[in-house]
Amino acid sequence: MQNFSAIRAITLDLDDTLWPVWPAIARAEAVLLQWLGEHAPRTATMLGSTEAVRAIRMAVEREHPALRHDLSGLRRESIRRALRQAGDDPALAEPAFDHFFAQRQKVDLYDDALPALEFLAARWPVVALSNGNANVEQIGLGRFFHASLNVGSTGYAKPDVRMFQAAAQAAGVEVAQVLHVGDDALLDAVGALDAGMHAVWLNRQGVDWPAQGPAPHATVTDLHQLCALLQTAGH
Repeated sequence: MQNFSAIRAITLDLDDTLWPVWPAIARAEAVLLQWLGEHAPRTATMLGSTEAVRAIRMAVEREHPALRHDLSGLRRESIRRALRQAGDDPALAEPAFDHFFAQRQKVDLYDDALPALEFLAARWPVVALSNGNANVEQIGLGRFFHASLNVGSTGYAKPDVRMFQAAAQAAGVEVAQVLHVGDDALLDAVGALDAGMHAVWLNRQGVDWPAQGPAPHATVTDLHQLCALLQTAGH
C-alpha cells in the first residue's frame, strides 16, 4: 500500500464486511411473516414464505428503480404492496417494517470485527459507509464510529464519488487522507479509488479481482490481516 502515512481517517463498509448480511435479512423476513400472521393474516397467507417476501420486494425494485438503493423505502413499499394485494390495511406497513427493521439489526459479527474496530477506532476517526440500512447504534457498535452514512443520510449510494466525499467531510479530512475498506470490488474498492481515496478490498472468499482498471492499494482476506498491514506501516 502506498502513502499509508497520509491516512487520517478510515471509512468502513458494514454488510458482509463486519457481518454476513443475508442470515440477518432472512431472520428479519421470518419475523416479518410472523408479525403479519398475527396482524394481517391474509397478507401472511398470500406471501407464505420468505422467498415470496423477497420476490415481491424484487418486483417493487424493478418497477421503482429510484428505490434501488433506499433499502428501507424499498422494504416499506414492498410490505405496503403485499398488504394492498391481500386486502389488508396498507397502514400496517409502518409497524410491520419497524418489526422487520429491529430484527435486521441483530447481526452475527465476524470473529475479526470487534478486534479490528477497536484497533481502527483507537487510531483514526472511523466512518461507516454503507448502501444498506444497518444502524450501528442499534447493533451496539456506535462507540467505534465517528459518523455513519448511508443512502438515507447522503442521497447517494456507492460507488458514487459524492458518497465517499461526504464521508471524508464527516471525518473532517481530505479524500486523499482516507482509507476505505469494504468487501465489494466495484462499490467499495473502485468507488473509493475513483473518489481519490486509498482502498483496501476485503476478499474473504479468495476470488480473483473482478473489476477492470486500477486494482486496490491492497487486498486482505480478513480484518486481522488489515490491522497487521496497518501496523507494519507504522500505525
